[in-house]
Amino acid sequence: MGVIQVNNIKIYAFHGCLEEEAKIGSDYRVDIEVKGDLHKSSKTDELIDTIDYVHLNAIVKQEMSTRAKLLEHVAQRIIDRVFKELEMVKKAKVSVAKINPPIGGNVAEVAIILTKKRKK
Repeated sequence: MGVIQVNNIKIYAFHGCLEEEAKIGSDYRVDIEVKGDLHKSSKTDELIDTIDYVHLNAIVKQEMSTRAKLLEHVAQRIIDRVFKELEMVKKAKVSVAKINPPIGGNVAEVAIILTKKRKK
């Protein structure tokens, strides 16, 4: 089993329950970690034998561009696509953070984290 991480994906998006969030948007950070069998790719040196982190990044960017009220909903869409499109992934963890959220306080970010394991 091996781990691939794509960290600190910076995206400007329009998520949130408030109307102004839909209009002005906000900065977000996404981190994704997937686990799968990387033994074959470590020997063959072939992209087809691994979990493509370019594909992971594309999924994150596409799902973050579709507005949602809740970060949980966006993270779930990301995880669902990872499991649908990348069969080698056995476990995934996604963190979606809103930078400087409009919550009436000095808060650097709020983040949600979802994990999922592939059923056998």
